[in-house]
Amino acid sequence: MKALIVDDEPIARRVLREGLESFPEVQVVGEAGDGKDALQKIAKLRPDVVFLDLQMPVMSGFEVVRNLDGPDVPVIVIVTAFDQHAIEAFEAGAVDYLLKPVGEARLRKAVERAQHLLGKPGEIAAHVDKIAAAAGVSTPLRSRKIVGRTGEEYFLLDADEVLAFQAERELVWIITSKQRLLATQTLRTIAERLGEPEFQRVHRNAIVNVNHVRKMSALSSQRWLITLSNSLQLTVSKRQAHCIRKILQW
Repeated sequence: MKALIVDDEPIARRVLREGLESFPEVQVVGEAGDGKDALQKIAKLRPDVVFLDLQMPVMSGFEVVRNLDGPDVPVIVIVTAFDQHAIEAFEAGAVDYLLKPVGEARLRKAVERAQHLLGKPGEIAAHVDKIAAAAGVSTPLRSRKIVGRTGEEYFLLDADEVLAFQAERELVWIITSKQRLLATQTLRTIAERLGEPEFQRVHRNAIVNVNHVRKMSALSSQRWLITLSNSLQLTVSKRQAHCIRKILQW
């Protein structure tokens, strides 16, 4: 069974590829980092199954499905960071939904479901049509999970668990009340994807959850020192000083 992995996060693609390569019946024929690239790879490589992320730049996973055509439509397995409650809103659509990070047993089940559909183009087309129809379902932003890792372990965090994101050179740390985890995305990507008003950029190297701001101290007319609920202190840059007004309005 030829498989294509579509995800804009390189580390997510690597983890999924390593999982799929443990199944002798699966051959990973390629990867794509965005929806537009995915459509080109599907047309060129003709995979039997596509493991498709929903949230991607350029073209979302749902847009990819809506643009599929031709007689050889692949089986679609959604891989997503949405939590289970959000997944239930879409569940009538794909052959399967995998929640990041994907465990081996869960991945095995998805592979078996995809295998069951091979050679049944009518059933595959019906599933693809359902996914395309599900694109109109509204999913709350609060249901999104934030993925962090420590060593070889991956953790799914609710947004309100995160106090801040802090960049240190090429690394981005997710700061919670009890620990620091490495983010799987750049700070810029995190800022673009959060889409939630409680997260404010206060420095080119920091994003804070205003719900965890406990004290703000004026260092000058345009510079502030923020103290979070875990006593971590972050300096607000002059460029981001306007964010303080937003925080004070909460």
